[in-house]
Amino acid sequence: MKEVKELEFDKEVLKRIEMICRFACVKPIIKQGSIINIKGTNIAYVSPHIITAGKNNYLIFNGSDTLFVNDSKSIKLKDLEVHIKTNYLF
Repeated sequence: MKEVKELEFDKEVLKRIEMICRFACVKPIIKQGSIINIKGTNIAYVSPHIITAGKNNYLIFNGSDTLFVNDSKSIKLKDLEVHIKTNYLF
């Protein structure tokens, strides 16, 4: 009843995230986002890309420079290294 389409991760943003995590000495787990369409309706759900570093989850949408941390606050991609270093939880 549902149709799932994987979203492509922007290669440039992915390289930036991997480089930032390398500088912060963290191994990220990256899960690709998707679009879920429910057949027979006009309902669609966009699941963001999820980057996991320690116990923190960072959500990012394609074309955005903003990351959402644990579904509560937002930070800019340029501030990711500082956030990881100050809030890295094991």
